[in-house]
Amino acid sequence: MALLCRQQLLPIVLAAPLMLLAAASAKTGPVNSAAQLATTQTSGTESPLPVFELHSGFWVNLHHFLYLQARLLKSNSSSTETVRGAAQPDEVPVTLTDFPEADIRAWQDAVAFYTKDLAGRDLLLNGDMEIINNQLSAMQACPDLEGKTTPLCKSGLRQDLVQALERAAPVYRTHWWTQQDHANREWIAQVAPMIQKMGVELSGQLADVYERPWPAQRLRVDVVWYGGPFGAYTTLDPIHVTISSHDPRNRGVYGFEVLFHESSHALAGAVTAAIAREFRARDKPIPRDFWHALLFYTTGEIVRRDVEYGSMTFTHEQTNGSSGYLPYAARFGLYSGSWEHFRGLLDLYWLPYLDGRVSFDTAMARLAADM
Repeated sequence: MALLCRQQLLPIVLAAPLMLLAAASAKTGPVNSAAQLATTQTSGTESPLPVFELHSGFWVNLHHFLYLQARLLKSNSSSTETVRGAAQPDEVPVTLTDFPEADIRAWQDAVAFYTKDLAGRDLLLNGDMEIINNQLSAMQACPDLEGKTTPLCKSGLRQDLVQALERAAPVYRTHWWTQQDHANREWIAQVAPMIQKMGVELSGQLADVYERPWPAQRLRVDVVWYGGPFGAYTTLDPIHVTISSHDPRNRGVYGFEVLFHESSHALAGAVTAAIAREFRARDKPIPRDFWHALLFYTTGEIVRRDVEYGSMTFTHEQTNGSSGYLPYAARFGLYSGSWEHFRGLLDLYWLPYLDGRVSFDTAMARLAADM
C-alpha cells in the first residue's frame, strides 16, 4: 500500500483490519514524517494489538545528533564502546569544512553545551534525559521551543538547553536534516509493511507469552538517525520507543524485531517479578540482565518461527542472505559472557514454555533452580 501524504496529521483509513496514517510531506518544514499504524477489528471495534505511531521529528533528531557529536568530541568511551550489543566505533565527528563562519560558530557552541553535561548522561537511565526526549518528541510540529509562535510550543525545558537547540537548528536543518529525515522515512517505509503483515499476530503472541495485555494506548516511536550506542531504547512512563534508522543492525527484518523487542519492555513486569520471586525463594542473587536476555530471546524466537513457518515472508536481503532467520541477539553477538550461559538455560527451560509444554511458573522455577 502506498503512503498517502497530507499537510497535517490527518487519519486516512486504507483498509480493515489495518489503518495506516501518514504525515506531512518533507517539504512542509519542521513537521516531518510520521506514520501511524493501528489495528481495528472487522466489526469496527478497536483492538489494542498493536497501535504504533512512527515519527521522524526534527527536534528529537537534533537532540540525539548533538548528543552524539558531543560524545565523539569528548572521546567518551561509551559512545564507541564494544561491550555487548553496543555499536562499533564507526562514527566520526562531522566536518564543518566550507561551512559559513556563523554556522560553524553556532554549531560548535551547541556541541560545547552538550559536552559540558548532557553528553555524560545515559539516554535511558538518566531521568532528565528521559524528560528531554519526551518533551522534544511532543514538540515535533513546533518551529521553535520557546513558544514564540504559539504558547503550545513552549517546551518547558531549561532555558540554556532551549537556546542551544535553537542556535543549532538552522545549521542542522541546512546541512544534515534532509538526509537524516530521508533515512528515517526509508526505515519507516520498510518496516511499516512488516507491521501491517504481522504486527497483530506478533503482539498477541508476546502478550500471551508474558501473560500481560498489550498496552491499550498508542505507542510513540521516534525514528532518529542516532539512537544511542545500542541502536534503540525504551522509556515507560509514557511508553516511548526511540530507534535509529542509521544503525545497520536495525535494517530490514531486524528493525521489525527490534521494534517489537523494545515494545515488549512494556510487558516485562510479569517476567521481572517472577525472576525476583523465584531467585529470592532460593536465596540466590538475581542475575543482572537476565530479564533482558529473556526478552531478546523471546522476540527473536517468535519472529524466527513466523519467518520459517511462513507467517511472514521477507526478501533475501531482509534475512541478510541466510537460508533461515537468525534472531537479532545471535546475529549481533549479544550471547557472550554471562549471556552465553543465559542462552543455554533459556534453550533448556524457557523454550519448552514457548512450545506450550510447560507453564510460565514452571519455566521460571526451573530457570532459577539451575542458574
